[in-house]
Amino acid sequence: MARNQRSALPQALRLVAAMVGAPLPCAAQGSSTDHNPAARDAMIRALAATNPHPSMGDEARTFDRLVGTWDCDYTFYLEDGSVRHKSGELLFGWILDGRAIQDVWITYPADGRMDRTISTSVRFFDTALKQWRVFFVSPRFNYAVHVQGGLDGDQIVLRGTDADGYVIRWSFDEIRADSFIWRGEKSRDGGKTWKLEEEHHMKRRLG
Repeated sequence: MARNQRSALPQALRLVAAMVGAPLPCAAQGSSTDHNPAARDAMIRALAATNPHPSMGDEARTFDRLVGTWDCDYTFYLEDGSVRHKSGELLFGWILDGRAIQDVWITYPADGRMDRTISTSVRFFDTALKQWRVFFVSPRFNYAVHVQGGLDGDQIVLRGTDADGYVIRWSFDEIRADSFIWRGEKSRDGGKTWKLEEEHHMKRRLG
């Protein structure tokens, strides 16, 4: 019921609303002294964009094909050898007059927790570097990281340095109209070998 209500919102507005904590059904809400919904909506509507800016050209397709809502089967490979599975959703949408794209990663409550986990990335194509730059933040875990890259054959591959100083590689693999796999890897020897830390299977949500 609540999920169907949220699906009635335009995709870009749903994504930004999830990020800023605007009052949507099933969203964990904090207290606020501002009880004027129009004031919140003004920011959301200014940020959201329906399509990529024309200046993006062919580069827009790199992530434009991911715009929408995806149901997620998250898999985490822990240091002790155990594997943890969680479920959630991922939303992609254009922002800033279509010059950037944002995604919101949501993990549903589990293991006795009452609230969801939510993180976000902002992605834009740097015309000077000729690469996509991605800034990911997860406030709950005091985590932020920057990666960059772009198309690599049929994949999207992004590289950067994690908070612990080790090299990371994030990739979007097996991209199809209704599914893709996101993999997060880390190297502790400067990129000679890689350890898979996360593998998330995404299925496009219809409707």
